[in-house]
Amino acid sequence: MRILVTGANGQLGNEMQVLAKENPQHTYFFTDVNELDICDKKAVWAYIAENKIEMIVNCAAYTAVDRAEDDKEFAYRLNCEAPKGMAEAAQAHGAAMIQVSTDYVFDGTAHIPYTEDCEPCPNSVYGSTKLDGERVVMEACQQAVVIRTAWLYSTFGNNFVKTMMRLGKERNSLGVVFDQIGTPTYARDLARAIYVIINKGIVRGIYHFSDEGVCSWYDFTLAIHRMAGITTCSVKPLHTSEYPAKANRPHYSVLDKTKIKETFGISIPHWEVSLEQCVNELKKSL
Repeated sequence: MRILVTGANGQLGNEMQVLAKENPQHTYFFTDVNELDICDKKAVWAYIAENKIEMIVNCAAYTAVDRAEDDKEFAYRLNCEAPKGMAEAAQAHGAAMIQVSTDYVFDGTAHIPYTEDCEPCPNSVYGSTKLDGERVVMEACQQAVVIRTAWLYSTFGNNFVKTMMRLGKERNSLGVVFDQIGTPTYARDLARAIYVIINKGIVRGIYHFSDEGVCSWYDFTLAIHRMAGITTCSVKPLHTSEYPAKANRPHYSVLDKTKIKETFGISIPHWEVSLEQCVNELKKSL
């Protein structure tokens, strides 16, 4: 299969490149903005036609949650209009599309894990634009899958794990929010799940994927420091109100993964198991 992966320089895009070596039966086209501007509809259509693309995996997104509150227009272009253009091109050329979305499509007021049947109710620009992106992709492309994920980290790019490792070494104490609950997700686990879907074949629909288990950002930080061997930094729990941010964060955004596991036969590791793998890799390079 001829597969286009956009956002190839991001966390998930890089992990897709790593795992491409385990899936050599496909031909890959890894692009980022320098190779293909996904906001340029004509360029997208031309690229898909010229390269006879059969599958699009859109890993590109506007993910600066706080900045999006002031940069609504560009966030909408990247998170909604660009996926729509790709989905329309995919449909016209008989291709399939996998669109990566987010737990931010929910407001986080639930107390049990969100299923795909729960009504989305974003309360941030980022969440709203990603939800719009989901809808236009599903409307425009018959062979479409949307995967909502959460708390993504990897050895690539900037992310919470790397930041906490750096701050843990630089500071004697650190305050981290304890009243936001979710699930850390190793981007390599998500990339592996995407390859399973590609190889088994698209089953149209919206799916949830994160690693197993739940924790707060505070618990997550303690685990990162423990696994990284950081003992000189005291981590203190903070209320969300003590750490003001421009955009609202879901207080509870645990995703129910039953549907993706049963549909594609995917087994998902616990977040601590995957975190240890990532931290061990990072310890070699940081």
